[in-house]
Amino acid sequence: MKLVLRTLLSAFAVILLANILPNVSVDSYITAIIVAIVLSLLNFLVKPILVILTLPVTVLTLGLFLLIINAVIILLADNLIDGFSVGSIWWALIFSLLLSFLQSILFSLLKEDKKK
Repeated sequence: MKLVLRTLLSAFAVILLANILPNVSVDSYITAIIVAIVLSLLNFLVKPILVILTLPVTVLTLGLFLLIINAVIILLADNLIDGFSVGSIWWALIFSLLLSFLQSILFSLLKEDKKK
């Protein structure tokens, strides 16, 4: 149940950001749920490989290259999902930062509800 709720909250964040950011678009609510699922899978499967392969660059940039890896994950999801589009790597970077921020807020609210 927790996984489903986290996925729905992520989809809500995707929809919210698509409405705020001009170069990010999502066609429907179902597409947003698919985006949330695909981003979860890409972060679970592809991101660790990219982090290991780019470890020297990440160390040299003091971890800032991880932001680029997140943007690449967003662009990869853009290529995989019809109905989801991101304008450029810069918009993917902004989308990634704001999505992480929104998810941390929404997931913390989820944890507070669980304690009550």
